[in-house]
Amino acid sequence: MSEVADNPHDGRWFALAVLCLGVLMIVLDTTIVNVALPSIREDLGFSEATLAWVVNAYMLTFGGFLLLGGRLGDLYGHRRLFLIGLVLFTLASLACGLAGSQATLIVARGVQGLGAAVVTAVALSLIMDLFSTPADRAKAMGVYGFVCAGGGSLGVLAGGVLTGTFDWHWVFLVNVPIGVAVYLASLRTLPAVHAAADGLALDLGGAFTITGAMLLAIYAVVGGNEAGWGSLTTLGLLGAAGVLFVAFLAIESRVTAPLMPLGLFRLRSVAVSSAVGMLWSAAMFAWFFLSALHMQRVLDYTPMQIGLAFLPANLLMAAFSLGWSAKLVMRYGLRRPLAGGLALAAAGLLLFARAPIEGRFLIDVLPGMLLLGLGAGIAFNPVLMAAMSEVAPSDSGLASGVVNTSFMLGGALGLAVLASLAAARSDALAASGMDPTAALAGGYGAAFLTGAGFAALAGALGAMLLRDGATAPHAPPH
Repeated sequence: MSEVADNPHDGRWFALAVLCLGVLMIVLDTTIVNVALPSIREDLGFSEATLAWVVNAYMLTFGGFLLLGGRLGDLYGHRRLFLIGLVLFTLASLACGLAGSQATLIVARGVQGLGAAVVTAVALSLIMDLFSTPADRAKAMGVYGFVCAGGGSLGVLAGGVLTGTFDWHWVFLVNVPIGVAVYLASLRTLPAVHAAADGLALDLGGAFTITGAMLLAIYAVVGGNEAGWGSLTTLGLLGAAGVLFVAFLAIESRVTAPLMPLGLFRLRSVAVSSAVGMLWSAAMFAWFFLSALHMQRVLDYTPMQIGLAFLPANLLMAAFSLGWSAKLVMRYGLRRPLAGGLALAAAGLLLFARAPIEGRFLIDVLPGMLLLGLGAGIAFNPVLMAAMSEVAPSDSGLASGVVNTSFMLGGALGLAVLASLAAARSDALAASGMDPTAALAGGYGAAFLTGAGFAALAGALGAMLLRDGATAPHAPPH
């Protein structure tokens, strides 16, 4: 049942602005941190591989609790959960900004991800409730989509300004006043009407088993270079992760209200979109993470220069997400834009893989950024639209949640694998007598090359296995 009556209240557009500001804070945090990673590494003494946990801790809890956050909103009210998520995210941001150790920062990032999952899961539900007519709902969703896409551009620029002008702590502390303002405004603008939740139940077992499985798997990958890939520690962690994943599948096949309904994977569109999303996000998250380090440690860029270097790619992603990608889908169907976009992204990663250590921005950085931004902007909407092209309207939210979870978990695992690959390759080249900077470039190049393979494989799967079918989802994606 909707939390808001069909007749929307007078302040609904202001309420939309408040919701979008809350979501913008989440989107900003995804990209603003990447620019600060080199500074965080130097200040807190992270290694090349363990630095990935600053991103992974956030993505794991975000992906692990995204579907559960939506279920909690249905049970206890979307407004209440939105406010709880804001409080968690804001307090965790304060803890991140004040962190003086690796453990404190990583734990706080995990709590940030939990708060972000709750806010993201219920924000779209609140927008759907606030705007009941198709025309107003389409306008509201356009604004929301632009905020999500454009927030990445603002994040990389803000990260460069804050890190270059002050220090890395401020990329987290900036969330505190925004979070307080959104919380106070939400109390005044969002209606406190609860939803009926008859027949719904919490799938805590599913949430904890899949999150635990991913935590153990990624911890094993991150530590594999030091412990040894054939060591009892690494194999034991991977085995425990496998057991938890099997337990997750068993739970999901038995509970009445599963966190991830396995029956959805009988639909080709959902199964293929999830696989494409995992491979693509593995490449894209690693690109954001490793290219920031490459520009700082190999090309000697300042934080501000790193932020400006990312700007063209994020502006292209925002522009295509705002409408151009949908027009391509309406004209050419789902498969060709998806495959073409991922091919462009793969080409961008290949350009990064061959960049020399004395690389220049216009020749060796900008072309790859433009291809990645263009490719990601074209392919993002087709993936989500394909996921819901065959599902019933009542299951569209679950289908989009499944694909979004695949994005987050694939990104976390892919980042761990590629960051470890980069570190191992750099160590091997340095041990052979290569110059340290050239060894770093070689490690990053190997990771970019592997990421290009992930993106190309994702595009090939989409081109071969997806059906064009419906070209618009039944409902906006969560």
